[in-house]
Amino acid sequence: MNSQGYYTPGYNMAGPQNDMQGGAGPNNMFADPMANAAMMYGSSLANTGKDMVNKEISKFMSVNKLKYFFAVDTRYVLKKLMILMFPYTHQDWEVRYHRDTPLPPRQDVNAPDLYIPTMAFITYILLAGMALGIQKRFSPEVLGMCASTALVWVIIEVLVMLLSLYLLTVHSDLSTFDLIAYSGYKYVGMIFTVLCGLLFGSDGYYVALAWCSCALMFFLVRSLKMKIIPSTDSMGTGSSAKPQFRLYITVVIAVFQPIIIYWLTSHLVR
Repeated sequence: MNSQGYYTPGYNMAGPQNDMQGGAGPNNMFADPMANAAMMYGSSLANTGKDMVNKEISKFMSVNKLKYFFAVDTRYVLKKLMILMFPYTHQDWEVRYHRDTPLPPRQDVNAPDLYIPTMAFITYILLAGMALGIQKRFSPEVLGMCASTALVWVIIEVLVMLLSLYLLTVHSDLSTFDLIAYSGYKYVGMIFTVLCGLLFGSDGYYVALAWCSCALMFFLVRSLKMKIIPSTDSMGTGSSAKPQFRLYITVVIAVFQPIIIYWLTSHLVR
């Protein structure tokens, strides 16, 4: 009897200890007002940070705008490639709008896209690797340098065009994605030039280079003319120099393309 009475208090003391431990467990943590307040504050802080990050990203890249430049179909791609290689037969260069919004590429062949430049850039890198392999000069380092050089040229070209438009205070409908698209169309001609060089030697290379350069310059002048050189609109008589600046920018952009094409393809054909 005494032994039972001796151990009974110990048993009763252990009971509250277990309850206290259970009260501090994870099941009862959410009942703590301080814990709830901390969790709510952390959640609010995380949401605020997420909104800030999304806002900053949206300043440089809009997902909807990016989707617009990849809204293509097979018919558009084929027609665009024909225009890039044979622009002289194309008559209507005006970009079409619907309620002040340009139609997507699949509905307007004159709209710029990023699908063709992206695929052409990747194909150019693969073709460069094949050309280097045929010439026994292939190595991962050389191919990586080729890809990096091509990418850097696009970045430099786009930055120069943006800076020129800004310094000359030329207002146009060109966005950064538009400039990237027009800058990337050169890779279509570069692929054709390298293929001709590999198949027909240096003579085929230079003939293809001349054809693609002239075609690309004609294409860019006609396309950019619609965006950089608008018809006589809201410009007053005091800004008569503006059309000249716009024309100079268009011509310089077009003339600069053959130099880049030659620089990025000549070392692949020997």
